[in-house]
Amino acid sequence: MRRGGSAYVIPSRLFFTVLLNVFASTSLASQGSALAALPGSTRSAGLGGAGVALVGDAGAVFANPAGLAPIRHLALEGSYEPYLAGTSLTVAALGMRLGRFTWGVGAQMLDYGSEPVIVPDSASGGRRGIATGATFTAADLLGVAAIVYRHGLIAGGVSAKYARQQIGDYAVDAWAGDVGVAVAIFDIFALGASVQNLGGDYGDGGGARMPRRTRVGVTMNYVDPQGTFRLLSTLEAQWPAGEKALLVQGVEGGIVTGSVGLVGRVGYVTRSPTSDASRFSVGGGLELGHVHLDYAYQAFDLLGGATHRVGLRWTT
Repeated sequence: MRRGGSAYVIPSRLFFTVLLNVFASTSLASQGSALAALPGSTRSAGLGGAGVALVGDAGAVFANPAGLAPIRHLALEGSYEPYLAGTSLTVAALGMRLGRFTWGVGAQMLDYGSEPVIVPDSASGGRRGIATGATFTAADLLGVAAIVYRHGLIAGGVSAKYARQQIGDYAVDAWAGDVGVAVAIFDIFALGASVQNLGGDYGDGGGARMPRRTRVGVTMNYVDPQGTFRLLSTLEAQWPAGEKALLVQGVEGGIVTGSVGLVGRVGYVTRSPTSDASRFSVGGGLELGHVHLDYAYQAFDLLGGATHRVGLRWTT
C-alpha cells in the first residue's frame, strides 16, 4: 500500500486481527463497525446483550437514552474487556440528573493494537524488511451525548453519536442519533424502546454505515430489589436493518444483605448464522452498597476463544 508517496507494508497479523474481530461479530458491509454489535455495559453483556429496558445505570446511554431517567443524582460506569485476538474494548459512561432532565455521555474504544511499519529491503530482493520507526495502529471509536426529559413514569430521550474508524493513515467517520422512550414503574417494572443509528453514513463510497437497529424490551423484578433476595428477568426483541430479528432473554438473581451480596446472570440470544459468538453468556456481580463490580463471559465457538469483561458501576 502507498501513502504520502512512500511505500510501507501493513502488518499481516494486525490486518487479520481487524477482519477477524469484525466478522466474529457480524458482516462488515452491514455493520460498518464492530462496536455496533457489542453491549455497552458489563451487566448487559452478562444478560445476552439486552439493555433497552435496563434503566438507571450510566451504561443505558448506549442502548436507550431514556434509560438514564431513573438516575437519582449521579451514575458512573466503566468496563474493560480483552477482546479477540489481542484486541481490547474500553467503555466509560456518566449520567447526571438535573431536575426533570437527565444528561449522559459515553465513549467506547475497540483497540486493534499496533505494530511497527516495515518496508521491503531491496538488498535482499524484498525477502526481508526494515523497520521505519513508524507505528501502524487501528481502532474503532464511538462517542455519545444524550439528554432525557422525564414526566411522571414516562421518559423520552435523544442522543447524538460520533463514530470513527482508523486503520493506519486511513480514517472515516460518521454522525448518527438515537431516540428512545422508557416507562419505569418504581423498581418493579420497566418498558423500553429505542431506534438506534439514525443517519450514520461513513461517506467512504463503499456504503458502510452504522447499522440502524430497533429495540423493544421489558424488565421485571419479582421481589423487592431493596430486600435480601434479588430476582429479575429481561426480554428484548431487536430488529437490525437487513438482518433477521433477534430475541434476547436474561435472568439476574442473588442475595444481598447489609448492602453486601452476590448476584449471578445468564443470557441467551437467537443470533445470526454469520456470528461466531455463543448464544449463551454468563456473568455475575459483587454488590457493595452504591458500588457494583460486574463480570461477563462469552465463548466463541469456531475461534476456540472467549471474552471476559469486567466493569464497575457507581450510583447515588
